[in-house]
Amino acid sequence: MASIIPQMSLFLGIIPALLLLWIGLRGYEGMYKDKNIFLTFIVGIIIGFIAALIELFTAEVGIFYIILFPVLEQMFKVIVLNIGRFHEKQETVIYGLSLGLGFGSIFTPASLLILGSQIQDNFTVLFIIVGSIGIILYQAAAGVFIGYGVFSGRLTTYIFASIFAEIPLTATIFITEYIQKPYLQVLIVAYGAVVFWYAIQRIMPRIRANYERRKRTLKT
Repeated sequence: MASIIPQMSLFLGIIPALLLLWIGLRGYEGMYKDKNIFLTFIVGIIIGFIAALIELFTAEVGIFYIILFPVLEQMFKVIVLNIGRFHEKQETVIYGLSLGLGFGSIFTPASLLILGSQIQDNFTVLFIIVGSIGIILYQAAAGVFIGYGVFSGRLTTYIFASIFAEIPLTATIFITEYIQKPYLQVLIVAYGAVVFWYAIQRIMPRIRANYERRKRTLKT
């Protein structure tokens, strides 16, 4: 298994992320530019890789990473989304989704490559992949939160929301590694799925309603 990890790991992150992007964009046709979706996804991969490297080299902070890593990860998204051209634009929420998915997709290959020499069996690989999918789901939701904060002018509120909502996830990762119970990774994907559902079912529809109102106004 360890011998095929380097070849497969990138696809194990990107393929689920692209599938989730397709799911998240359904019903929002005409509200975004394909070029910007592609660019924000690629930028998400780049900044996710940088964040993963920083976290790798600062892993000795121990239990403090439960708080510090969420701050680092969400501030990377803020740097990208909080630029002038995205302010008060409803499509910023959609670009936050694609940015977050690109960002999260790199954590699957990062986890497998970093832990490759420590992996003893196929079940451990499976649980790492499952947990990484939970991370992808959460990072996508966090991108939506921050994008909505930029659009609505309440960025500070949504930055704190995305940071604090990630703490249960990083705490679960810490506990899983500390007690050497990889099967607890299923909790990560369950949590990520709930937060992702909330983002695409409760936050994103707000911009669709606003878009429909604007279309009706322009027709009258």
